[in-house]
Amino acid sequence: MTRAADIQRILAGLANPDDARKYQRFFKTGPGEYGEGDRFRGIRVPALRQLTRTLADLPLDQTERLLASAFHEDRLLALFILVRQYPRGDEATRRAIYRSYVDHRDRVNNWDLVDASAPYLAGPHLATRDRGILDRWAASSHLWTRRIAIMATFHFIRLGQFADTLRLAEQLLDDPEDLMHKATGWMLREVGNRDRPALRHFLDDHASAMPRTMLRYAIEKLPPPERLAYLRVPNRLGVSP
Repeated sequence: MTRAADIQRILAGLANPDDARKYQRFFKTGPGEYGEGDRFRGIRVPALRQLTRTLADLPLDQTERLLASAFHEDRLLALFILVRQYPRGDEATRRAIYRSYVDHRDRVNNWDLVDASAPYLAGPHLATRDRGILDRWAASSHLWTRRIAIMATFHFIRLGQFADTLRLAEQLLDDPEDLMHKATGWMLREVGNRDRPALRHFLDDHASAMPRTMLRYAIEKLPPPERLAYLRVPNRLGVSP
């Protein structure tokens, strides 16, 4: 049986110290930054995805060991494996994968880890279930749990279901984190790509309360005159266009 320890030896062999230093800067791992203390091996995503294809049958307990690793790439590989296994599993397997994801979401602790997993694990699992947990996650004090909540709705958007995204976006208007402004604006833009009137209605109601980054992301695909009009809406936060 393949073990997490065996996989980590492979990952250690793929390490590139120069890339590791670049990733540590890019993912803001310094004191007080959002990725503080995270460690990188310096392995590029295509190499991790290629390795994922050879680990389709990795047992869940071994994947959880990878997810517990101090190394960012180990955790990303674990999430890639879960994302690959989830749609191929039976109901019991999918339930176990989702439960593991929820229980270990403290290890999903950077924006790329969230974005590579939430729309493909939390979203699909909740598509036919009660989605109230997303509101609780969106109210969490934990940045990455809040990001999981809004990013999970990407799956619903792809199904043509926008209510959850719009509801959570309203809840997140006062979020203090720029990474949440970006994610929320991105999801609003995706709604607009499929239903422009739904986006306009949200903007008409909330543009004045939206953090500028969120607004700019949300309106990115609108015609230039519309973008300018929304940017000129007086901002209640006292932020100029």
